[in-house]
Amino acid sequence: MATRLFGMELSPLNQRRLANFKANRRGYWSFWIFLVLFVLSLFAEVIANDKPFLVWYDGGLYTPILQHYPETTFGGSLPTETDYTDPVVQEMIEAKGWMLWPLIRYNHRTVAWNLPEPAPTPPSAEHWLGTDDQARDVTARLIYGFRISVLFGFILTIVSAVIGVSAGAIQGFYGGWIDLIAQRFIEIWSSMPQLYILIIVASVIEPNFWWLLIVLLLFSWIGFVGVVRAEFLRARNFDYVRASRALGGSDSRIIFRHVLPNAMVATLTFMPFTLAGSVTALTSLDFLGVGLPPGSASLGELLAQGKANLQAPWLGLTGFFVIGIMLSLLIFIGEAVRDAFDPRKLFAAPPPPEETGPDEAAAKPVRVAPQGAE
Repeated sequence: MATRLFGMELSPLNQRRLANFKANRRGYWSFWIFLVLFVLSLFAEVIANDKPFLVWYDGGLYTPILQHYPETTFGGSLPTETDYTDPVVQEMIEAKGWMLWPLIRYNHRTVAWNLPEPAPTPPSAEHWLGTDDQARDVTARLIYGFRISVLFGFILTIVSAVIGVSAGAIQGFYGGWIDLIAQRFIEIWSSMPQLYILIIVASVIEPNFWWLLIVLLLFSWIGFVGVVRAEFLRARNFDYVRASRALGGSDSRIIFRHVLPNAMVATLTFMPFTLAGSVTALTSLDFLGVGLPPGSASLGELLAQGKANLQAPWLGLTGFFVIGIMLSLLIFIGEAVRDAFDPRKLFAAPPPPEETGPDEAAAKPVRVAPQGAE
């Protein structure tokens, strides 16, 4: 059993949790697959970009992916930023040097002007998953859209957990009028039409990543309150809490040191499913047209294009399979986390070894009944 994780020493309890997590093979491998995909998407500019990594021109080395260069740097006549997809610019650079391109020569906004037929075009050697109705590479938009969806989900889940855990801890620990007033406020607040609020916001201002995050955050923290509140209501009358209070422990010390670690078990189990819901929420808003600004890489916008272009089935199928696989991985990870913190599996004692008496052990090889077994 592993005793260290990322260089940190694990307690015996966390060792058993890690072992239970690994025992769920589907969730364990889903975690690694999702982690690899997410890490690769963080380097989307390196994988899919319309600018080369390196340019060697006339004895000088340039890095267009990190710095902007005017066209005059490479022998052109315009002082504007170099368009490395222009065949004329490519001929000027290749006449005195070379270019090292990313795996995909398009980013999520690049328009392919040299398509053999009107967009959207089917998958080909140049465009692995085809192009959308605006002649943009679907593979590049898929990589960028996956990254922004997961980052949006991570930020929304973490901030929601911090707010929800804090509110639930205060309600459950103090109870009384604080709990009563807070519960009535949550009931009123959760009954507000979230979609209508988003539509109103979108009609007043152009929604972007941070505006959508703030609006969804207004409601997403409520899901954590009930879980943490129930744990605090249960644990605040335990003997160890009373003993800590009798020894003069402050409320903040009792909350953060004694009660909150127990409540975090339920919160951590709930978080992977909240992450899946956050990704789905952004996808749904983009599909309805009230999400990220037009032109942004989005899985929901890809689904909307598939709906609008039924003659191009690769658009809808690509979005469907990517979202389905991503959500399936998150659900499998959530199941593994739930098993890791399940008390029935965490504290289940291993079955005792079978005891064999000397007469029975001697009798087994010759298959003879032991003496005196009446």
